[in-house]
Amino acid sequence: MLMLLVALAVQAQIQDPVKFKTEWKQLTDNEVEIVFTGTIDPGWHVYSTDLGDGGPISATFNTDKLEGAELVGTLKPVGKEVSSFDKLFEMQVRYFEHTAQFTQTLKLTGGDYRVEGYLEYGACNDENCLPPTQVEFSFAGKAAGMSGQGGANALTSAPQSIVEENVIGSADAETTIQVAGKADYWKPVIAELQALGETVSQADMSWLYVFGMGFLGGLLALFTPCVWPIIPMTVSFFLKRNKDKKKGIRDAYLYGASIVVIYVALGLIITLIWGANALNALSTNAVFNLFFFLMLVVFAASFFGAFEITLPSRWSNAVDSKAESTSGLLSIFLMAFTLTLVSFSCTGPIIGFLLVEVSTTGSIVAPTLGMLGFALALALPFTLFALFPSWLKSMPKSGGWMNVIKVTLGFLELAFAFKFLSVADLAYGWGLLDRETFLAIWIVLFALLGFYLLGKIKFPHDDDNTRVSVSRFFLALASLAFAVYMVPGLWGAPLKAVSAFAPPLKTQDFNLYTNEVHAQFTDYDLGMEYALQQGKPVMLDFTGYGCVNCRKMELAVWTDSKVSDLINNDYVLITLYVDDKTPLPAPVKIQENGKERTLRTVGDKWSYLQRVKFGANAQPFYVLIDNEGNPLNKSYSYDEDIAKYVDFLQTGLENFSAR
Repeated sequence: MLMLLVALAVQAQIQDPVKFKTEWKQLTDNEVEIVFTGTIDPGWHVYSTDLGDGGPISATFNTDKLEGAELVGTLKPVGKEVSSFDKLFEMQVRYFEHTAQFTQTLKLTGGDYRVEGYLEYGACNDENCLPPTQVEFSFAGKAAGMSGQGGANALTSAPQSIVEENVIGSADAETTIQVAGKADYWKPVIAELQALGETVSQADMSWLYVFGMGFLGGLLALFTPCVWPIIPMTVSFFLKRNKDKKKGIRDAYLYGASIVVIYVALGLIITLIWGANALNALSTNAVFNLFFFLMLVVFAASFFGAFEITLPSRWSNAVDSKAESTSGLLSIFLMAFTLTLVSFSCTGPIIGFLLVEVSTTGSIVAPTLGMLGFALALALPFTLFALFPSWLKSMPKSGGWMNVIKVTLGFLELAFAFKFLSVADLAYGWGLLDRETFLAIWIVLFALLGFYLLGKIKFPHDDDNTRVSVSRFFLALASLAFAVYMVPGLWGAPLKAVSAFAPPLKTQDFNLYTNEVHAQFTDYDLGMEYALQQGKPVMLDFTGYGCVNCRKMELAVWTDSKVSDLINNDYVLITLYVDDKTPLPAPVKIQENGKERTLRTVGDKWSYLQRVKFGANAQPFYVLIDNEGNPLNKSYSYDEDIAKYVDFLQTGLENFSAR
């Protein structure tokens, strides 16, 4: 029973999203290809070749033995690659989705040949990455008189599926001792983690958050000059149109429902046209980010009163006349569509920003869910005022306050525009928007917004009323305080509130901030010996140079003072890079699930440790252990909730003290 639970725990943690098969393909009498064809699970992607230093793991062809043959050129990617700008690595990357294929050409020099080696590749999804993964191959045969594929004898083909791995038995445990040198440190603890409540669920941008963004956008749109004045007129029309009050209320309900249908349909159309993967690629594409920047600047100028963005009047007139000439449900739907067209100049910028923002989720549901939230907020007053017509008398009258909201939205649109310009700037290497420049622009913008709300700045559509209401004063106070909050960022303060928008901290030219977490050890055995001497628990950080979410956690979570204090003062931090290419003193043969594998690099060794000891193979992966290698808490993956991370660390300390 225990072994069954352990096996289930391994299957829950070990991920095997890519499966490769290997083929020896004869081209001519003396020229062949080794073809690697991979099937990739939805949501995952495999990186292509030659991505350069400082980026994700590139696919490479490696040989351990090459007899009777020589390489011709380098490993070539075949098929449709996706190319996009990665904001974290600050570089253009190329990768495959669904299927991947690589080929390596060889020239046979005559006589017997033997080719042994491995393809190494990197795979990631939106939440985590796998360590460098190897597809081993071995082919042997005789060059003379070969035809087709019959001349080659494939000794091994596709790699062993990692999902099928199990906890190493007694025979394999002996191999572990030889590799690690410390059996107690390397012994599997998968069952112990399971007993602590081990889970592997991870969260990206939640659907609730996307819906909330849309709902907030809809509420903002309500208070614009394009929508607010229409509410009492429309509700009164429905109530007067029908002598039967119940029928009038029903029609107002249907009107609100029609608004929801129209905007949700817009989200569905966008998703169907581009798809989740295309939306995600679009969110990191330099050209499109430049387009979004220009679009938001134009919308902001419109909100400031420079000009009015409107759809052709004949569109709304045509729909309006059609609504008048029809009856029943179609008439109500067309009236809702007229509202959509007429209010475009105010709702368009908000919808545009919302769709751009949710595209970063890569989720096929996000645009539709965002539009649902937006539409519900927009349709809500029509339904409420239809139910309670007396409320119409207490509605604030249209006036200058609506223009204040519009101008405020203009400032926000302009601020967010620079987020997208920053991505394009990093892609093309213009060097226009380093972190200081970006923060300086935001400081000025929010300071100007504060002065505008205090009545110190006027725009063309503003009235001459110099009085400042209490609500405007508090909004101005918040805006000015936010501007002051960002000032220390000019000297390197992390500014967690804007970390998702500002360029990376490493683009900062002048940085006085030193509250960073650094690993005490990058070698597991040495770190464990030190922890035993000091009598301290250990925090293992399985990471990778090419792990996007690892960097996010380090910037968003580790910089918190509580987190950094706990890690630096109470734990021995051992960071293990699973993609470290440093060669081991000698390749090490190990047995996993009855098959032989070779550990060639330091990264291979740490990846093997993560698999056999903890039953996991994705990063980031944080686990707390005592100085004898036993777990103190369930592991932690990608989740930027600081309170959860602090609780994770404190629980480990409490369990360590209890032992």
